[in-house]
Amino acid sequence: MTRHEARECAMQALCVLDVQGDLGAGEAIASVLAERGLGSEADVRYIEELVQGTRQHLDEIDQLLARHMERWSPQRIGRVERNVLRLAAYELLFEPELPIASAIDEAVEIAKTFATEQSGRFVNGVLAKLLPAVADRRRADRPRPSQETGAAGAVEPAQEGVEDGA
Repeated sequence: MTRHEARECAMQALCVLDVQGDLGAGEAIASVLAERGLGSEADVRYIEELVQGTRQHLDEIDQLLARHMERWSPQRIGRVERNVLRLAAYELLFEPELPIASAIDEAVEIAKTFATEQSGRFVNGVLAKLLPAVADRRRADRPRPSQETGAAGAVEPAQEGVEDGA
């Protein structure tokens, strides 16, 4: 199963939970996977991470979405669009290693697949409005460089991906 397919499963499980709130996340995921054919253990873990992470931060995500939707709220839009946006917002806010463009592209494609072409445009527009908040959040969550100073007294920035020359 590809990551895209896993995201589709996660969105479908979120939709199931939207309809059947008394159902557990594991049961919703199992019902989606039963329809699609079971994924590997790693696929299931990834889907669970997406669904549980989205559900864990649902209030924060819905508040953020509501602030960035003109004349709309998460409760007033279609179930597919709502859960695509929730999943994408979760990934944008809480999965900083995922490139922003990838998260948005995935969300747009899933919206177009499970709803309409216009849904893809709507999702793209809402997520584009979230970008300043996402950038602020990612900056705030980024580890700070060491406060130790070099000989000249300047703080030395962390160098990602640079290995010691041994």
